[in-house]
Amino acid sequence: MINRKVIFYLFLFFIYFEGYSQFKNRKNKNENRIGFFLNNKQGFAKIPFEFQSNLIVVKLRLDNADTLRLILDTGVSTNIITDAEIAQKMNLQYARRVKISGAGEGEMLMGSVSIGHTLHNKELVANFQNLVVVDQDVLQLSEYMGMKVHGIFGFDLFSSVVVTIDYEHRFLNLYSPEKFKYRKSMGDRYPIVVTQTKPYTDALSLVSNGKSLPMRLVIDTGAGHALLLNANDDKISLPEKVVRANLGRGLNGEINGNIGRVSKVAMGKFEMNNIIASFPDSLSFSMKFIPISGDRQGSIGTELLRRFEVTMNYNEGYMALKPIKNKLNEAFEYDMSGLEIRGKGDEYNQYFVHKVIQNSPGGEAGIEEGDEVIFVDGTNIKYLNLSDIYKTLSKKEGKAVTMFLRRKGDLKLFSFRLRRII
Repeated sequence: MINRKVIFYLFLFFIYFEGYSQFKNRKNKNENRIGFFLNNKQGFAKIPFEFQSNLIVVKLRLDNADTLRLILDTGVSTNIITDAEIAQKMNLQYARRVKISGAGEGEMLMGSVSIGHTLHNKELVANFQNLVVVDQDVLQLSEYMGMKVHGIFGFDLFSSVVVTIDYEHRFLNLYSPEKFKYRKSMGDRYPIVVTQTKPYTDALSLVSNGKSLPMRLVIDTGAGHALLLNANDDKISLPEKVVRANLGRGLNGEINGNIGRVSKVAMGKFEMNNIIASFPDSLSFSMKFIPISGDRQGSIGTELLRRFEVTMNYNEGYMALKPIKNKLNEAFEYDMSGLEIRGKGDEYNQYFVHKVIQNSPGGEAGIEEGDEVIFVDGTNIKYLNLSDIYKTLSKKEGKAVTMFLRRKGDLKLFSFRLRRII
């Protein structure tokens, strides 16, 4: 007769062997998976993100080397590394050269493709990833955001898992598609169409004189604006009051155009007033939105999206919008100082005036390009990030602002009142 203790140990060995076999099979299966997947049984993961300059930054480790900060962009089709230094440090090997098209008025950018990489953190893994390393950091993301940023990613994540962007608490809630179930608490659903790796929606309409004009727009988490509209479209007219502005930089150079206010838009059943909209020049616009149909009018950016909790389900073709009550009615504002500030230094946490708009409050106060920001309204710059500074400079018309700036080694005090230019 077999000893009970022996039976017990055999039972433990069977449980261990069965569990190990399942783990090994799952591990082998995961190692062969292409694209992003959740590295757990639950089919759910909660990943924190940093939110700067209206952009989502996610930390992901590249292979077994450095952790990268990557902007999450629904509009980008591949993983783009904009920091050539990190690529050189990792001694990446390249398979081919490519031309990269994007927004902007310049020539196409050149880059090199490195294949077969892994992007991962504790809960999220992506195997067999290609990286496009650009020759020049034309986007200057780190300077623009005041923090070290290494590149951009997007489509592979959104096409592989269901993504809820919790702007209020700064988390990405990720769900395996096979285990995800939509709940009414996630908000109202609106159809999306994914074409050439970009998600489009018809959920937003321009409202004027009681009439609603539906728009077909790209959902673009990689853009800080509220709305970008193609004024060359017959359906869209420029507002009466606009200002010429540099709207930013794309992969192919500067994006110039006009900025104005749209009186009212409806996003599903939610209405918002006095939206700031960008109207890029046709050349800048067409470089990013290569025509594939004649019924597309622009994009929805993060300044509008951040007023909702946004769930993107590419597999089932919809997005869900849950309003954030204290954000939905927040006024849309544009910089009221006339100052463009950039981050410099090793950590990009030293801030300098990059441009000064003529006849603006900052310009009239005597602030000049190259001035280093030391204090803003009595707060030392070491306690502020770039988003904090812009929040102060866009806060309220008529608000008095004081800034201590360093110019050629001398500290100077400047005071001005914010003035709405749009």
